[in-house]
Amino acid sequence: MSEKRLIHEFRHREASYHSRRHFLRNCTLGLGGLALGSLVGCGKTERLAVTPQERAMETALSYAPKAKRVIYLHMAGAPSQLEMFDYKPELEKLDGKPCPPSLLAGKRFAFIQGTPEMLAARANFQQHGQSGAWVSDLLPHFSQVADEVAFLKAVHTEEFNHAPAQLLMQTGSPRAGRPAFGSWVTYGLGSENENLPGFIVLASGGQEPSAGKKLWGSGFLPSIHQGIQCRTAGDPILYLSDPDGIPRDLRGKSIAAINELNKRQYEEVGDPETLTRIKQYEMAFKMQVSVPEVMDIKKEPDYIHELYGTTPGKSTFANNCLLARRLAESGVRFIQLYDWGWDHHGTNRETSIDLGLPEQCRAIDRPMAALLKDLKQRGMLEDTLVVWGGEFGRTPMRENRGGVTMPFLGRDHHGEAFTMWMAGGGVQPGVTYGETDDIGYAGVRERAHVHDVQATMLALLGFDHERFTYPFQGRDFRLTDVAGRVIRAVAG
Repeated sequence: MSEKRLIHEFRHREASYHSRRHFLRNCTLGLGGLALGSLVGCGKTERLAVTPQERAMETALSYAPKAKRVIYLHMAGAPSQLEMFDYKPELEKLDGKPCPPSLLAGKRFAFIQGTPEMLAARANFQQHGQSGAWVSDLLPHFSQVADEVAFLKAVHTEEFNHAPAQLLMQTGSPRAGRPAFGSWVTYGLGSENENLPGFIVLASGGQEPSAGKKLWGSGFLPSIHQGIQCRTAGDPILYLSDPDGIPRDLRGKSIAAINELNKRQYEEVGDPETLTRIKQYEMAFKMQVSVPEVMDIKKEPDYIHELYGTTPGKSTFANNCLLARRLAESGVRFIQLYDWGWDHHGTNRETSIDLGLPEQCRAIDRPMAALLKDLKQRGMLEDTLVVWGGEFGRTPMRENRGGVTMPFLGRDHHGEAFTMWMAGGGVQPGVTYGETDDIGYAGVRERAHVHDVQATMLALLGFDHERFTYPFQGRDFRLTDVAGRVIRAVAG
């Protein structure tokens, strides 16, 4: 629709609101209501109710917030904890031997059938820093900042397929339709910058995660809280630029005309999503200036590009980490980074544990270490919560399918135990919480469910996860469903 047609429609709709037909059709009952209200003493103008967001703030902000914002690094596909963080020397003694039946009986796996072989780690481990945290030689840069993080070594989930597990991790439910973590956070805290969305998503690795855009949808929350995906190559957001021949002042007038129609529609119908539409139009207009400015990493000095290993103009995890810092500086509340390609089954070279996984680690090692260093040197790490992890872990057995061993070394999906880490934002640094058995198969101490991780993150943001709810379809929903506990050893 052209600008001229939009203005014509605006004028036509405006005239209709001043017609006798509109008055007789929509306003006569209102006159009766005014009369009845004056008779029963309802002519007061004070506010009778608070909005759902105000109610959430009043009831759920039960803790002093330690974090103001979140940068969440999700390795889509599930990285192998056994090659990166969970050192298991006993597994080396079992390498190549048949898997004990006790590890298979009554268990479900995505692909393993028959009796697989045990598979030792294809990496070397050392302890690092004053905390003595175990980190493999696949992450030499990250090992330098090991004292800054808290490791969760026995996280577990019921899901063993990618899309449901990703949904559970990011929305609190394995089924589509619930609000994303970032949507909950912006619903509760709002945004610090009125010219940028409160929830921004960046993806690298060439593909989106298996669950797709449902991972940053707003679900039943107002749609203003959905995540906005930005690209790191080309225009950050599609259709961000004005059409050819349309100057910015005319674009502003067209947005004002559209929103005047929306306001009148809201006054007539009362649908809250109309208010959301108004905010989205206004935000889109502001983003045309603010987004290109904050997404331009070429303005960063050379030493910062060296620190992160960035290459402006490319879609890489390194570029996204630097963008995450810039977005955090600009007041974005929740920055979600997805890096695809961590599904190492051993079907080919790229998905092998000994060949493909080291390449994936090289792509993230320097940038994620640089992110922590950069935030710290700017005084931002203390109120920025950084989270790293996948949707589940990998088996200590070598993957086979139909009893046939894969052509390359690989591991199957595994929900019994995997590693995540957190840093900044009030997290206790240098802590290792949880422990798995001698082969890394299952947690034996201080296990943490996905809902426990979510409850802990919300607590660091100041929310009581049990009271932070939203009414929908007759009951109050929350991110952690009906479970979850705050891990005080990590959150303090």
